[in-house]
Amino acid sequence: MPDLPPPHGALPVLSVSALNGAVREIIEGNFPFLRVEGEISNFSHPASGHWYFSLKDSRAQVRCAMFRNRNALVRLRPRDGMRVQVLAQPTLYEGRGEFQLVVESLADLGVGDLHAQFQAIREKLAREGLFSEDIKRPLPRWPRRVAVVTSASGAALHDIRITLRRRWPLLEVTVYPVPVQGDQAAGQICTAIARAGARKREDILLLARGGGSLEDLWCFNDERIARAIRSSPLPVVTGIGHETDFTIADFAADLRAATPTAAAEAISPDQKEYFLQTTMLRRRLRQAVERRLREETQTLDHLRSRLRHPGETLNLGELLLAMRRQTLRREMERRLQDAGDHLRQAEWQLLRLDPRIQYGRLESRLEKQQDRLVHAIRRLMDQYQRYLEPLQAALCMADPTAVLQRGYAIVRDAEGRILMDASRVAVGTEIRATLYRGVLTGQITGIEKNAEPKL
Repeated sequence: MPDLPPPHGALPVLSVSALNGAVREIIEGNFPFLRVEGEISNFSHPASGHWYFSLKDSRAQVRCAMFRNRNALVRLRPRDGMRVQVLAQPTLYEGRGEFQLVVESLADLGVGDLHAQFQAIREKLAREGLFSEDIKRPLPRWPRRVAVVTSASGAALHDIRITLRRRWPLLEVTVYPVPVQGDQAAGQICTAIARAGARKREDILLLARGGGSLEDLWCFNDERIARAIRSSPLPVVTGIGHETDFTIADFAADLRAATPTAAAEAISPDQKEYFLQTTMLRRRLRQAVERRLREETQTLDHLRSRLRHPGETLNLGELLLAMRRQTLRREMERRLQDAGDHLRQAEWQLLRLDPRIQYGRLESRLEKQQDRLVHAIRRLMDQYQRYLEPLQAALCMADPTAVLQRGYAIVRDAEGRILMDASRVAVGTEIRATLYRGVLTGQITGIEKNAEPKL
């Protein structure tokens, strides 16, 4: 018979901080410094100067911290995907109750296994032509049904539904629910893509997943998914992760969007735009019909006014014939007289346009025109030079890279918005800082809302 737990009142009562402190002492007291090998993931370097990252292998990962007094002695700069060996002390971070390694030293072992696998798969499929632009299929302009292959409970499906409902409510969405993470995900995704293609009910297929780490998105790097995408009779659009995330499925797709929301926008018409176009065309059609009615009415009135009795038309024709006969006689006499005048004038001009006289006059005129052209070109070049000098100076002052070169940075949150006010940022927010050379990613660990900027 198993031992029963002691009565509730007999157990000691510990605070969370006391419990975490006791566990930390047990871990540090029983584990000496260890050497651990693994692949770096989620590396961050906040303003405090400390390094924070995860060390992982194919089955597990552990959080690591390397404080600035120790990482200052390391010559290499860690990055995601790097395989390293660390000398570290196992401990517990009491503030969050997280098991972690406090790293004392770090040595580079080369490229990580996952990154190496990713590059090998990408190069293999590229050689086979699966990523060629020549085999990319155009997207239908007016899709009626879309097949969405994603998690039924994920935020990606929610974002896609909202976007499609806002842009084109007539678009019918059929969800093929699949897991988007784990060992079984790739096979089920391939099955869903094949099932949607076999039904031939939808016009386009959308493969989507929200953001995550390299491990979370790894199932989309399975070459089976790439082959399933290219074998599908439906055009395939991917919206996997965030803007900076690229997977093998993205390269194989007919169109890669940065996010699930962007993918939904790429496959759907904008109802507001087409409503405006329809309204404009309706207005133009009504104006064209009204204008045509006015023109036909005027033509009818004109034809009605021209209707006459045949006798009147015959008498009028005889009168017009006599008048035109007389006019023709006068016109022939006038033209004969004009021809004689033109002939005499041409003889006089022929004498006046003697080539020997014209040559000297034209040569002098050509020299004057050349001088005027040279002066005009020089004056125009001086004007443009004076106009371009202040523009060039202003362009140099407005160059953002010049500002970054002086030590400034552009800080964005995970959604790409530029951060300008510390009071609007929460602790724990993931940030990306664009420097003059390179990009730093990190997490907000503290905020000084009333601090004055120091230059």
